[in-house]
Amino acid sequence: MLKRYFKALYQRTMAVAYAKAAEEIAESLQSNDGYCLDCGANSGYWFEHLSAEIGLTANRYYGLEWNHEQVKKARQKQINVQQGDLNKRLPFASDSFQCVFALSVLEHLLNGCQFIKEAQRILKPGGKLIILTPNISTYFTAALILAGRMPSSGPHPDSDVLLKSEETFKVSREALNLDSESDTPIHRHLVVFSFVVLRKYLKLLGFTDVKGYGFGLYPFPNLSQPLVEKLDPYHCHQMVFIATK
Repeated sequence: MLKRYFKALYQRTMAVAYAKAAEEIAESLQSNDGYCLDCGANSGYWFEHLSAEIGLTANRYYGLEWNHEQVKKARQKQINVQQGDLNKRLPFASDSFQCVFALSVLEHLLNGCQFIKEAQRILKPGGKLIILTPNISTYFTAALILAGRMPSSGPHPDSDVLLKSEETFKVSREALNLDSESDTPIHRHLVVFSFVVLRKYLKLLGFTDVKGYGFGLYPFPNLSQPLVEKLDPYHCHQMVFIATK
């Protein structure tokens, strides 16, 4: 019963968080002819979405993805995705992009702060960095820690057995393939920021305008989530930041 309740909150949370990020990406690209960089591009889903929604042309889209198989799939669809490591220097010149976005990516990086600095470097003045990532400082996380459990939004153990056990309270979809014991895990969370710390870091780097939005998983019914999100984004489950260079 409790898992069903939180799963319903989680599904709604992810839907509205992704919708907000997609809206911000589209808005940043509609008003000009600049280029965008999709960080963690997989096989090019976001190009397909943006081309359908706002008519984004192939020459304005660049994608970086570490998984060779996903890069191959994107290339087969003639989508401009190249293999690369987001933990290292990004292979683009400074002041190149109008929009850089990373959705559900930052928490999987070893060098998240380095990635954000690199994203700022390759953005044009006035360009936007859009990040969607979980927040470590949630009521959900605090309750699980007090109960002696491992939070789903925190760093994950490198054990599929532990992830399947009751010690880790999962709210993500059951179909998610566990890969924590592989050499190159996709789904493990390594470093998870808090809302306050990520906002402060973006400002410390010198972004001129930083806007943060929090979404869901508060211990209240779905209908009340939008109100609580406005009152207390600091303890949200998913956060969307838009930072202007």
